[in-house]
Amino acid sequence: MIELEGVPELIDPVMVAAFEGWNDAGDAASTAVGHMDREFKGEVFAALDAEDYYDFQVNRPTVWIDAGVRRVTWPTTRLSVVRIQTPKPRDLVLVRGIEPSMRWRSFCNEILGFAHELGVEMVVVLGALLGDTPHTRPVPVTGVTSDPDLATALNLEESRYEGPTGIVGILQEACTHVGIPAVSLWASVPHYVSQPPNPKATLALLNRLEDLLDLRIPQGELPEDARAWQVGVDQLAAEDTEVAEYVQTLEEARDTAELPEASGEAIAKEFERYLRRRDPQTGGGYASEGGDGVPHFRDRPPPAGRKDEDVPPDPEDPDPEE
Repeated sequence: MIELEGVPELIDPVMVAAFEGWNDAGDAASTAVGHMDREFKGEVFAALDAEDYYDFQVNRPTVWIDAGVRRVTWPTTRLSVVRIQTPKPRDLVLVRGIEPSMRWRSFCNEILGFAHELGVEMVVVLGALLGDTPHTRPVPVTGVTSDPDLATALNLEESRYEGPTGIVGILQEACTHVGIPAVSLWASVPHYVSQPPNPKATLALLNRLEDLLDLRIPQGELPEDARAWQVGVDQLAAEDTEVAEYVQTLEEARDTAELPEASGEAIAKEFERYLRRRDPQTGGGYASEGGDGVPHFRDRPPPAGRKDEDVPPDPEDPDPEE
């Protein structure tokens, strides 16, 4: 039995996990969990024994100096708890680590042991993969589950994948076997610009997680980082004619495939995000996704005689993709 000391009783806890390595293109998923840990000042309450799961010739420990004292940091997986207050109090159990080198079943069982002791209601695993997606368009994020009832209830895809899998797939299946609802959210990262970081993909994962769990996550510097990332990739693509032509081909294919999806449901979801993102301290400002899929903040006071809550989204904003 796992004994947890110093962890308070949790409110509607959900476990959110991400692992560096094969499941983490552009470090988008692990960065998303790290961002939440920093923004909400997470407190680490447990760490898995590195000796049990990692090959140190593959994931080497690092040496650093602390006030003249030589220290070693071992690769491992850590668990922390953060409390989110908006729109209502809820606790997240954050799991962040490296895909293990061995004993995957024991690794998953240990994580699920913590989930059981903490009363976790659902597990959400974040991942990122390389795909034929243009960097100039909103980042596609796919929600997948092995539970057909959960797929229907949360409007997710039911997993039909067959082939090699990583720790994300194994952990999701382990959750299913023990009866814990589990979802994986996958961001698609352009394969021609796969090196980390990819703040645009990280931001897309956080936005989808907000929608899934009905909560609000402070974005910090991610929107600005995402815009700077896209500008940098634009400049690199402009310097290579073949890359520029390839990106244009991806854009045309993406736009053609997704034209029918500009539905009333997509518009309604964006309006809900607009309402969540409002900040009354800015005099009616709001954040919405622009055509590049990156939230842009506008500070716009309401017209005279109109209440702030009645201000609609800017009609000139392009329809973003969810």
